[in-house]
Amino acid sequence: MLQFRIQGTPNPLARKYVLNRTLKNEGKISYKDINACKHIPLASELLSNLGITQVHFFENVLTITQNGQFDWSSIDESVQNIVTSNMDSHDPNFEDYIEESKTKPPLSPELQKIDDILEKTIRPGLQMDGGDVELLDLEQNILTIRYMGACGGCPSSMTGTLEAIRHIIREQYSEDIEIVAV
Repeated sequence: MLQFRIQGTPNPLARKYVLNRTLKNEGKISYKDINACKHIPLASELLSNLGITQVHFFENVLTITQNGQFDWSSIDESVQNIVTSNMDSHDPNFEDYIEESKTKPPLSPELQKIDDILEKTIRPGLQMDGGDVELLDLEQNILTIRYMGACGGCPSSMTGTLEAIRHIIREQYSEDIEIVAV
């Protein structure tokens, strides 16, 4: 029997649903555009639900972000119904992108080093709150990141979390680095 544990996050517009089954075996992925996830029926059906603006899959955790116009009790019920009706056919080994040209290249050695630092320090806390951070680019000591899941649009991401990332990366990688969240 499918079981849900529903948890709030620091982002008032995001909720975390912890399941007793795996949603994504490897990696994590966020979708905001229904066209980007048409190959994943569970994700596309969730995004087509009124008020849901983002879905994020990580292991056995589903994070839903809403537009703020609906009460959580109705969204919780819809999410549980959609997940329950799609779970038997859901493939936790799904590919993140339909087109091979959209797959991400491997991280540069510099970005990999920064990613390893985040993996040991910041990322576990973000994932516990239903979110994550993605490294996009490092050019001339400017690191560009994107928040995922509950961290996207969260007020604390742009203040406390960003400052914590900045502090740790400057301490463990380079004092001269600047960090920009997009």
